Amino acid sequence: MAVEKTEKMVGEIYRVTGPLVVAEGLKARMYDVCKVGEEGLMGEVVALRGDKVLIQVYEDTSGIKPGEKVVNTGEPLSVELGPGLMGSIYDGVQRPLPVLKEMAGDFITRGLEAPALDRKKKWDFVPKVKKGDKIKGGQILGEVQETSMFLHKILVPPWVPERTVVEIYEGKFTVEDTVAVLDDGTELKLYHRWPVRIPRPYVEKLPPEVPLITGQRILDCLFPLAKGGTAAIPGGFGTGKTVTQHQLAKWTDAHAVVYIGCGERGNEMTEILEEFPELLDPRTGKPLMDRAVLVANTSNMPVAAREASVYTGITIAEYIRDMGYDVALQADSTSRWAEAMREMSGRLEEMPGEEGYPAYLAARIAEFYERAGRVRTLCGEIGSVSVIGAVSPPGGDFSEPVTQNTLRVVKVFWALDSKLAARRHFPAINWLISYSLYADTVKDWFDSKFPGWSELRRWMMEVLQEEANLMEIVMLVGKDALPDTQRVLLEVARYIRDVFLCQYAYHEIDTYCAPEKTYFMMKKIKELNDIFYKALEAGRTIEEIENVPGREDFAKAKLVENYEEEFEKAIKKMKEALGVA
Repeated sequence: MAVEKTEKMVGEIYRVTGPLVVAEGLKARMYDVCKVGEEGLMGEVVALRGDKVLIQVYEDTSGIKPGEKVVNTGEPLSVELGPGLMGSIYDGVQRPLPVLKEMAGDFITRGLEAPALDRKKKWDFVPKVKKGDKIKGGQILGEVQETSMFLHKILVPPWVPERTVVEIYEGKFTVEDTVAVLDDGTELKLYHRWPVRIPRPYVEKLPPEVPLITGQRILDCLFPLAKGGTAAIPGGFGTGKTVTQHQLAKWTDAHAVVYIGCGERGNEMTEILEEFPELLDPRTGKPLMDRAVLVANTSNMPVAAREASVYTGITIAEYIRDMGYDVALQADSTSRWAEAMREMSGRLEEMPGEEGYPAYLAARIAEFYERAGRVRTLCGEIGSVSVIGAVSPPGGDFSEPVTQNTLRVVKVFWALDSKLAARRHFPAINWLISYSLYADTVKDWFDSKFPGWSELRRWMMEVLQEEANLMEIVMLVGKDALPDTQRVLLEVARYIRDVFLCQYAYHEIDTYCAPEKTYFMMKKIKELNDIFYKALEAGRTIEEIENVPGREDFAKAKLVENYEEEFEKAIKKMKEALGVA
């Protein structure tokens, strides 16, 4: 909605402090978007102090000076939601980066504006309501086949009250064309705008009972995440946070992926941008980019825009959820987002909290993760937003404020361990301190499809825990001092760690492990456990068990397509060598 620019909607710059601009003579509300300076730099009102308006600017402020004008648009920071989202690459405030590159080259100049959705492209709209039908906010108006993998359901904006359709059109339209007219004269288009800081409405929140399949064995088996759940991946430099996030973005069974590169290095974001268009979905064989939205806000972009990028990303995710889809949102990394808040808090001269972070850090983190959930949408469908946030604690110190405040609100903790990474064990997720509070809620789903899954998971966790206890003794007296039964347990634990939990992200086959394959491998390792104990009872020495022929074949079986056959061959070879029937 256009806002009439009165004299009070225009002020002037009083002071500039980095990304913070103080304006005077301006009528404004909190979170209004303003155009700052002669170039019209985009900013957002973050504080009101007397007659002064404090604006955080999302672009480089060098060169602007007191006395230049500031224009208040009168609208909050909002995103455009409609056909054209899928496959798009945006910056933190939803400006399309490929379009900006065409306009200004590789180095984007300040003050550039471009619509988030293509205004020229025509979409084939198929209505799902007819003339005379009553509709209201959140209902499905029609459909557009946006990509080969994504059917875009055109939603009535949530604020529209119940009205009667007096006109509905079918055919090819741009996002700005009118496709329906209501009895009060309201014209509906293929897109609408929504403020990023306000969660989109839904009917009710549902329990998280369905797992989000990630294709990563340690996650699906030991520490599962439910659809609509929240997870954190904290870890120091080099432990594999970004690669783990990439794996989740590529292989989760969500209908859509929203990836937010918040303050990460440009080369890591480049890897995503180069890989996604080439990657094929394991279920459909079509490009993954057809169901992905990327929000790229790298470390060399203005700090203030990081603060907006996570809200931009989750609002897009909520919109896709409202169509009745499951969405996986990756935020890499929320530490950079928190650092942006810390910088802006310092500029605002607010009282600092722990380690200089603002006192409201915990509230902001909680607000972000609380927007996750599996819900019944306004149109009656069931959709979900699962939020997976990477945390980059300095020096891998999990006691720092961002990690601690994140762990208070998330239900899954995937702790990356620098010692495992140093041993080249990837994913370097420490199975002793990680946890999932969804393990019990998704248990019935796994057991109904894979009988005995939860029992095998419990057995594996017990073996790994017992191994950790025994290793403390081994460090003191050596492995030879242990009884043979305990040495067998250590050997079984080694297979669980090195064969099952280790997964090669860059191997063409092992990069993705379907639940069927995960279940098969769990059963085979349990079978191996039984074989080793039988061999020990039959009089075989522990050295024969530890060096049994076929152990290398067993380890390599996961790397081939006909893995079932290879595992069976390896087990047969081991049985024959140990003389076990």
